[in-house]
Amino acid sequence: MENMLQKILERKTVKAVAPCRIDLGGTLDIRTFHLPLRHLSPCTFNIALDMNTAVELTPHQKDRIRISSRGFPDAEFPADQAPFRHPMGLMFAIAAYFRAGGVHIRIDSSSPPRSALGGSSAAAVALVAALSSALQDREKDRLSGADIAMLAHAIEESVAGVPCGFQDQLAAVYGGINAWHWPCRITDPLFRKEPVIPEHEYPLFEKHFMVAYCGAPHVSADVNGRWVNQFLSGEYRPEWGEIVSCTKNFIDSLREHNYKGASEFMNRETGIRMKMTPDVLDDMGKKLAKAAIRNQCGARFTGAGGGGCIWAIGDPDDIEKLKSIWQEILCEREDACMLETKINRAGLMVNR
Repeated sequence: MENMLQKILERKTVKAVAPCRIDLGGTLDIRTFHLPLRHLSPCTFNIALDMNTAVELTPHQKDRIRISSRGFPDAEFPADQAPFRHPMGLMFAIAAYFRAGGVHIRIDSSSPPRSALGGSSAAAVALVAALSSALQDREKDRLSGADIAMLAHAIEESVAGVPCGFQDQLAAVYGGINAWHWPCRITDPLFRKEPVIPEHEYPLFEKHFMVAYCGAPHVSADVNGRWVNQFLSGEYRPEWGEIVSCTKNFIDSLREHNYKGASEFMNRETGIRMKMTPDVLDDMGKKLAKAAIRNQCGARFTGAGGGGCIWAIGDPDDIEKLKSIWQEILCEREDACMLETKINRAGLMVNR
């Protein structure tokens, strides 16, 4: 298959693009949490952003894989010796699944590296889609969107060394503003997608939120690992029940266009997380969150926090006022900035 992929790419370049996301209620998309909490009907919420991650496949030296990605040194290995414990290990693991060789994988993300926007999962989704598309003529059964999300998640979890959530891959495939419901019975599907805001309301909704990069990268495995270990040890079980409740009430508030209520539930969820892991917000993140509360808005870290991005929600006038305050705070750190972004409606796109 390695040589066949090289020959296919000599005839056509294949490119796939998938969006990043902001979220609330994360971690509940990990089986470790949503299976024991199934009696509470756990769900998570995310918004796909137009900050996309693009993956392009071009031909390369026979039986070798080269990966280029902004923010990381280029990496190249023989196809059958590519390491999975490597900054690009997830990408090499996906290439190994497809037995890809003779390929140069170019990754271009419009989000800051390690910004907790789900960029690695978006790249994984785009790479799975691109390789599946490139090989579809031979296999005659191109993967569906759900298949792509499930495969990208399975490979990511297999190489991460810790349990991984599923919502990032789903946002990358489907786009939009959605609640993701997790199975309460063994016979239920792996996920259920529930649109929260109708597409025709997206332009108005975009006035209700904003996203900032705090200028410091995050390491999600560290925070997620502590949450998992705490939960497995029996710690903070009531708090996780409260997080389920906050997430569901946040979603209900958004559906009713009650942004003050949504802000309160967002701040409550963030506060619970801070109780369990105080460093989930760094000093700048704490300043941004406090400013949001003072200005009648909600604020939450993205992903597992510990650096990366913060997003806020509220009424448009409050968000506009908060934006100028956040900009002043962000000036305290060199790489920190507001991110100009809108909602990605389309999700995964593949150029075949």
